[in-house]
Amino acid sequence: MAVLAGLFALALPHAAAPAEAAPPAGYYDAAAGLSGERLKDALHGIISTGTASITYKQAWNALKVTDEDPARPGSVILLYSGISRSKDQNGGDPGDWNREHVWPQSHGPFDTGTTPGTDLHHLRPEDVTVNRIRGNKDFDNGGSPVPEAPGNRSDKDSWEPRDAVKGDVARMVFYMAVRYEGGTDLEVDESGTHSGNPRLGRLSVLLAWHRQDPVDAFERRRNDIIFERYQHNRNPFIDHPEWVAAIF
Repeated sequence: MAVLAGLFALALPHAAAPAEAAPPAGYYDAAAGLSGERLKDALHGIISTGTASITYKQAWNALKVTDEDPARPGSVILLYSGISRSKDQNGGDPGDWNREHVWPQSHGPFDTGTTPGTDLHHLRPEDVTVNRIRGNKDFDNGGSPVPEAPGNRSDKDSWEPRDAVKGDVARMVFYMAVRYEGGTDLEVDESGTHSGNPRLGRLSVLLAWHRQDPVDAFERRRNDIIFERYQHNRNPFIDHPEWVAAIF
């Protein structure tokens, strides 16, 4: 019955959500008129300056705010599953939701002591079992349906999210590749599995997903909350989707 209840609580992350703040005046001035590596470098500087970080423990409560279901304030929307689940049902047991790293930790590698492991721009709530099935797989089209998360598909080395969040996933991945340029030096490429290396694929598929699933109110609200209340930086590809094609 719990599974059925979860399915009937299915929520749409594209549901209307109240807008909060726009980027402050001048936030992207250093990126004006640029493209390619120059734009990437400028954005890296912008979103890496004056930032704050949170601990992995603090991320539990932060996600209860950033991913709150607009229609059910006591719940969060799970990224891949699309289910609206009680904020208090978080943890590590089956039926709980936990903290999904959209850019897998082993594709760094990085830990959860500091960013990028605690960066809210790619941490999302997800069902424990679904999180385990996704694991550290690259993003790509195809595979078999995932019964625990209808609309998602997976095979031995790739994960395809449901259509409603394909663009969300792509923009989170592109953010990570720009934010963590140098140092950990995360990169998006066209190859397959790169566990143990700072690479994630598949670039052509992520570009297609970005075009297929445009930015929505839920993403914009989430971006605003992370900027205002937590990290004080933004995902530029939510504010300026056109910059994806200008860089990648």
